[in-house]
Amino acid sequence: MLPAIKWESDRVSFLDQRLLPEEVKYVTCRDYRQVKMAIKDMVVRGAPAIGIAGAYAVALATMEAAQNGPRAKNAIEVQEFLRLAASDIKAARPTAVNLAWAVDRVLNKTLAAFASSGLTGAVETAVSEATAIEREDLEVNRKIGEYGASLIKPGSSVLTHCNAGALATGGFGTALGVIRQAWKEKKIARVYADETRPFLQGARLTAWELLQDGIDVTVLVDSAAAYLMSLGRVDAVIVGADRIARNGDVANKIGTFSLACLCRYHNIPFYVAAPLSTLDMNIPSGRFIPIEERPETEVLEFRGKMIAPKGAKAFNPSFDVTPASLVSAIVTEKGVIFPPFEENLSQIAR
Repeated sequence: MLPAIKWESDRVSFLDQRLLPEEVKYVTCRDYRQVKMAIKDMVVRGAPAIGIAGAYAVALATMEAAQNGPRAKNAIEVQEFLRLAASDIKAARPTAVNLAWAVDRVLNKTLAAFASSGLTGAVETAVSEATAIEREDLEVNRKIGEYGASLIKPGSSVLTHCNAGALATGGFGTALGVIRQAWKEKKIARVYADETRPFLQGARLTAWELLQDGIDVTVLVDSAAAYLMSLGRVDAVIVGADRIARNGDVANKIGTFSLACLCRYHNIPFYVAAPLSTLDMNIPSGRFIPIEERPETEVLEFRGKMIAPKGAKAFNPSFDVTPASLVSAIVTEKGVIFPPFEENLSQIAR
């Protein structure tokens, strides 16, 4: 797979996921503000990938502080600049907790390095920590794939929603990591991918990734999932997550909640694959997860052309929340977690 993120000494480039699969193009960012816009505009997307992007954004902010000449000698100003930059980066997309987790991790280590060894040490630390987050994510995803594949029965047909693959992570993927590993183990016969409205991440990105790996994939419109399940052609549903509350409620791409309800009705297991960095132990339930609402034009237009009548309005939440009661298991890099989630998540998060 082409890397979704590339760091090059003083800049970071993102594979523009708005253009795939028709065009492969990278967007290069040389300061943290450009990274923020790349996250906000969905040039880079997927909770783990957004987190990695945010980490590199802090590194770029630290470099900017070091290049500010005389002002860089004022410790208070430097610290204030970095904290404000971090806050600005985290505001780019509020639902995915990985963004805040990665930004805070790099910021805290950078400020500590600045206090002990000045801006030179701070820059080195910021870049090193951001690079470590990206490298760790790839290893985490491979572990998730191995644990998750153990849940898949031989000959299974699985359905996934949105894109939780290499494009959405540091590589390999979470939900698609499970699918890749299970395919390698010859457990999966076919993969179904919802189109995933309104940006069609399933049709454009998931289908493209799977075909690159030679994995059989069938795309369906989101509203066809119920009928497909009624035909007995889905053995499991596997999705990623943008935030998981302490009780196991899961925020993921809009349409995930509907799939979970359909799985319960048809007695199909509903699995969530996500790294522990997606777990937010500070919130008790999904009711406290902020749900991003995106521009109406994403629904009313398609590639710049109006498809709805003038004057029509659109409801465009980017995510929904699936209650823990509908989740069969959560797959993490530390293993598979089954209900009761609040108790078991607390133990694994220690």
